[in-house]
Amino acid sequence: AFGDRIRSSEALARVVAAGRLGRKGGKGFYGYDEKGKRTGVDRAVYALYPGGARKTELSAHAIQQRLVLAMVNEAVRCLADGVVRSPRDGDIGAVFGIGFPPFRGGPFRYIDATGAGEIVSRLEALAATHGGPYVPSDFLKTHALASRTFYPPTGKPV
Repeated sequence: AFGDRIRSSEALARVVAAGRLGRKGGKGFYGYDEKGKRTGVDRAVYALYPGGARKTELSAHAIQQRLVLAMVNEAVRCLADGVVRSPRDGDIGAVFGIGFPPFRGGPFRYIDATGAGEIVSRLEALAATHGGPYVPSDFLKTHALASRTFYPPTGKPV
């Protein structure tokens, strides 16, 4: 359904194939004692990842942007494809259904507060490195070029 936008993690598939299924199996990303209590990161899992234990330093802001922008972009696609009827429905569904940060009001309120052009610029920067979910949707690009918002100043959806 998502084509090239969303792909499953090959590294996670290797973790599962290695039988590291989590607490009930006694091993996963973490080690567990005989009572099933987590004892900390099981460093053996690093061997299953490309680059092993090499850490990539990302700020909390960079991680938040990657997660939020992917959700925002997909929400716009859902609106364009008729999966959601309105920006309001998309905002309510995202906040209550997938945990979009409520203080942001939902993906469409977030776009309006940030500016569609700025969102497109951020997505393009991420897409240059990561592709897939960060390639801005055509609907969002058109919206940005026309300097449109999803909600008028009165706050009711367009």
